[in-house]
Amino acid sequence: MADFPEIVAPPSWRTVDLISDLHLQAGDAATVAAWRGWLETTPADAIFILGDLFEVWAGDDAAALPGFEADCAEALKAAAARRPIFFMHGNRDFLIGPDYAARAGMTLIADPTVLVLHGERWLLSHGDLLCLADTDYLRFRAQVRTPEWQQAVLARPLEERRALARSVRARSEDLKQSPDRVWADVDTAAARDWLRQADARTLVHGHTHKPAVHDLGDGLRRIVLSDWDVAARPARAQLLCLSSAGAQRVDLR
Repeated sequence: MADFPEIVAPPSWRTVDLISDLHLQAGDAATVAAWRGWLETTPADAIFILGDLFEVWAGDDAAALPGFEADCAEALKAAAARRPIFFMHGNRDFLIGPDYAARAGMTLIADPTVLVLHGERWLLSHGDLLCLADTDYLRFRAQVRTPEWQQAVLARPLEERRALARSVRARSEDLKQSPDRVWADVDTAAARDWLRQADARTLVHGHTHKPAVHDLGDGLRRIVLSDWDVAARPARAQLLCLSSAGAQRVDLR
């Protein structure tokens, strides 16, 4: 069994909410409002955010100024006063650091992490690491996750970093519209290997924006979380609730 980090839920945890790929941004007031409403009302005993909470993240110092990032930190901090919130980096908000996590009351966790809840082992991931066919992205990911790259970028002025983040986002959107774009999905063999290493039966991840349950054979499966977009038709705002009864999708819109 691989030495994946583990979080063992205390007996007091009855339900756990899992979300990912909200891509929160100031210009999407409807999705932000739905997220804040859920934070204020969920009865969950713990929350796990499996990456891409934000559309872009230019650095923790953005939250030191009045505005969107600081407002989101306040909402998270209020929710964290009632139950623990765990955050795993995604491909959009990998620059979230310990300063913002502390400001928001979140605990940073590694990708992947095993959650042990009600005697079941759940393997949690953002999911991008398992999209092995997306070789260009994985090369980019390896570069930007290095301390040297991050230190160099974070040393730039905040407004310069925000402009850089906007340009990267714009290029990403352009690629999505390309007719030659190939959408890589999670590699089945790699997912099975991770599950065997983790001694788990279920992998839960986001990233691909293709909510489904995939049978991986031999009693193994992967559950894909939904992205959020309240302005879409139909609206998307869904979480996965884990309990002693298993995993249940909950639509908030």
